[in-house]
Amino acid sequence: MGILSKLTKAGIAKKAMTEARKPENQRKLKDLAARAQSRRGKNPR
Repeated sequence: MGILSKLTKAGIAKKAMTEARKPENQRKLKDLAARAQSRRGKNPR
């Protein structure tokens, strides 16, 4: 079961890295990061 879980996680990580290389997805990731940082600034811990 552990091997199957590791293979699944590796496959998901590979797909995420492939998608992150695409320019339209890079733009989405930058927007998401900017929104997360702005939220973090509003709610200091």
